[in-house]
Amino acid sequence: MEGSCGGGGGGGAGQMAAWQGRVGATNIGRLRHGKTSSSSSSSAAVAARGGGVTAWHLRVFAGVVGVMGCLLLVASLMMSAVHQVQFRNAAISRSFRGLQELKQNSVRTEEAEQIMHPRLLQMATSVVTKLLLMSNFPSLPVQNESDSDSVKFSLWEEPYKQARKWKPCAAKHSLPDEVPEENNNGFILISANGGLNQQRVAVCNAVVVAALLNATLVLPRFLYSSVWKDTSQFGDIYQEDYFVNYMKSDVHIVKDLPPHLQSLDLEAIGSQITDMDISKEAAPSEFIKAVLPILQQNGVVHFLGFGNRLGFDSVPVHLQRLRCRCNFHALKFVPEIQRAGSLLVQRLRRAGAMRTEMDKQLFGSNMLDVPALLAGGEPSRYLALHMRFEEDMVAYSLCDFGGGDAEREELQAYRETHFPTLAMRLRNTSVSPEEQRSLGRCPLTPEEAGLVLTALGYDRGTFIYVAGSQIYGGAARLRPLTRLFPNLVTKEDVLSSAELAPFKNFSSRLAALDFIACASADVFAVTDSGSQLSSLVSGYRVYHGRGRAPTLHPNRKRYAQILGEEEGIGWGGFERRVRNMVEEYKRVSARPRGRSVYRQPRTPGCMCRAAGDGSVDF
Repeated sequence: MEGSCGGGGGGGAGQMAAWQGRVGATNIGRLRHGKTSSSSSSSAAVAARGGGVTAWHLRVFAGVVGVMGCLLLVASLMMSAVHQVQFRNAAISRSFRGLQELKQNSVRTEEAEQIMHPRLLQMATSVVTKLLLMSNFPSLPVQNESDSDSVKFSLWEEPYKQARKWKPCAAKHSLPDEVPEENNNGFILISANGGLNQQRVAVCNAVVVAALLNATLVLPRFLYSSVWKDTSQFGDIYQEDYFVNYMKSDVHIVKDLPPHLQSLDLEAIGSQITDMDISKEAAPSEFIKAVLPILQQNGVVHFLGFGNRLGFDSVPVHLQRLRCRCNFHALKFVPEIQRAGSLLVQRLRRAGAMRTEMDKQLFGSNMLDVPALLAGGEPSRYLALHMRFEEDMVAYSLCDFGGGDAEREELQAYRETHFPTLAMRLRNTSVSPEEQRSLGRCPLTPEEAGLVLTALGYDRGTFIYVAGSQIYGGAARLRPLTRLFPNLVTKEDVLSSAELAPFKNFSSRLAALDFIACASADVFAVTDSGSQLSSLVSGYRVYHGRGRAPTLHPNRKRYAQILGEEEGIGWGGFERRVRNMVEEYKRVSARPRGRSVYRQPRTPGCMCRAAGDGSVDF
């Protein structure tokens, strides 16, 4: 009996030491010590009273004590797996201002927990704990509830080697060293709306339009948004001089309009172009037909808004390349953001400067090297999860998330304030939340995201960085996810208040830190494929990841169908269907027609595919 529990001797001790380092210190040592003392004193008492206790009786008694010790050991391990959380280093564990506050509050208000899938959540809670035990103690007899026919899922690796054959190609260009200013048709000015990532797309689309119309681009301006409430301009987020110099061989860029044009009322002279004047994802021919005559007549055109106004499939290769040169090479965050981002990533990795290709692109020469972060061993892995379950997205989706009348009234009030056009449309027509969900138009709740990660095989000890942490519904909505994966942190947990102070009240600069942490993650998990951050980070990882930066994309339409059948499905069937759903997206292919090059850059002008002879083609 002693052999079955402790046989393996040093191996068992090593496993327990590893467990204590990753999950948290237990009382196993104290329990063993106490039990040994108890057995010794008990044996002595028996000997004193009976005097004639045989060696056989003592061996039986020792065996019983050994069994009790094994049971206590397993029970202690289970309690550790269920209850104990330990963050990786003091830099992280010293502050719990972000998700940690929500988790603490949720413990006090457990009755308010919002759960939409109780049956699946109960099964998942058991599964993540068992996965953690199996990972740390392979010899323990823990029953695996996985379906034997489930797809073997690669948790931390890109499963398809074809991904490594695609190489970045947008840095190449065949134009002169600098675009001549002769025969220039005028100036293009854009005022981009939305948040950081929507503005980034607008900037790169403007570069293409300026080249298309043979115009000079004025450094883009960013409009103030009632949703994002950020006054940041281009130079507060991106390096202006680097952008201008990098793109000078493609398009002429200046920081301001010349004085004689600054005083013009551009709307009065007909030079202001709104999103209503240009089709969504318009072809280049529409810009030539509708915008070029105005530009040639007035010498300036102002694009107001400029959201998604340039298509993808109709853009020729040499202009598509400009998009990728802009997005993947020319837009570098300012040094202040780069340094804070590098500190954030190093603390998440528990490692100093690694100088991967992704690091070089994101941080340049501003990658901090902090030896004090090193705690020995290999860098730690982390998964970045973009939880786009914020109030604006929830309200705009027109979906129902189980909050009843109070939720519907709150979201309608939000729409009235921030999306008046949508609110007006709803007065004249009805939208079915059930239909929205069946069409895959609802963002995943934290609970639904946790179920996906559990089905893929991530265990309770997985370290997760959460981007977009202003979760609608707060602790009550978040707690089902933290029940499955307690090791959740945000930038507010990893960086101190002083380190975040320069970015406070600037949502776009804070979003830049999320962009960096997600792009650098070992795995990036998307919960809303329509989100601009998810789209841009996914593409950035494809372009600069060298085929070693896996991204998880659940198909929301298929996932809604799976969840709709949850009452008649066991965990094994749920796991199999979720893995098949995510695995399909991970297959490597060129950009499908109609898809964004920012999200799927494997397209002519952006990336090249290595041929068998070492050459590259598309």
